[in-house]
Amino acid sequence: MGKPKAPKAPDPKDTAAASTGTNVNTAIANSYLNNFDQVTPDGSLTYETTGYEAFTDPFTGQTYQIPKRKATQQLSAAQQGIYDTNQTTQQNIANIGAEQSGRIQGLLGTPLNLNNEATEARLYELGSKRLDPRFAQEEDSLRTRLINQGIREGTPAYKAEMSRLTEGKNDAYNALLLQGRGQAVQEALTERNAPINEITALMSGSQVSMPNFVNPNSSTIPTTDTAGIINQDYSNRMGAYNQQMSQWNSTVGGLMGMGGQLIGLSDDRAKKGKKRLGDAKGDMGLWQFNYKGEPKGTPKHVGLMASEVQKERPDAIIKRPDGMRMVNYTKALGLSGM
Repeated sequence: MGKPKAPKAPDPKDTAAASTGTNVNTAIANSYLNNFDQVTPDGSLTYETTGYEAFTDPFTGQTYQIPKRKATQQLSAAQQGIYDTNQTTQQNIANIGAEQSGRIQGLLGTPLNLNNEATEARLYELGSKRLDPRFAQEEDSLRTRLINQGIREGTPAYKAEMSRLTEGKNDAYNALLLQGRGQAVQEALTERNAPINEITALMSGSQVSMPNFVNPNSSTIPTTDTAGIINQDYSNRMGAYNQQMSQWNSTVGGLMGMGGQLIGLSDDRAKKGKKRLGDAKGDMGLWQFNYKGEPKGTPKHVGLMASEVQKERPDAIIKRPDGMRMVNYTKALGLSGM
């Protein structure tokens, strides 16, 4: 059992690359799940992948291939027919508009003439045939009434009554002319707007029923917490490392507890059942063993092999008179400096 080595911490770029890659793949999968083909009586909606575009993460430098998707909407045969007819109609109207634009432009460029002198003269002529006999009769009746009342011609009262009759006659003619003038203006405007209204009327037609597609319930694949998984794995390995360090410190602490004691019979020849547990220091190993001659079932010992210590730290070896070697652990492992 050599001294454990701490696990290497995750590389932030590797972690970011793994996380970004997972997110990109999840987004692509969700796109395929949610953009599914649809078919309705009025038409259909289909999706297809037309190619791929490279995306490079500026942090990690990792490049991803992002699919380029195309959505195609197609009308049913009946709706396509209506659409084509409408397009043809619109084109015909556009052609008519182009042909008539010169005439309409000239018409709109000419100020509207609202001079209705001829109309007023004609109205006065027609009105006089109807109004003049009525006012003549009213004047005769007024004269007779005034004479019967003893109001003589030339008197102020007589003149006032005749003036009211004249005012009424003038008001009647003015009303006739104003009403006729308004009608004449309306007719002129109607004549001016007729070509425009005709073209506008041609703009109506059958409307295309656009397909009513279903709003899909979004299917979402959860994003894998790659960074969390990597960090959790690192935490797990750190936990195992800490546990191994605890065991190592316990073993080394036992050796340190020996202080400067010399462990008897550290010579390889005095040991049996030897098993290397790991590195102790340099090329010296940490071994598990029993001494020769110990009863069966005696607990295992942990320590160094004199042959390896002699190569690394010969000053830590002491030979007994019988030639067996002993190890000074303080010198061999430098325990006093730990």
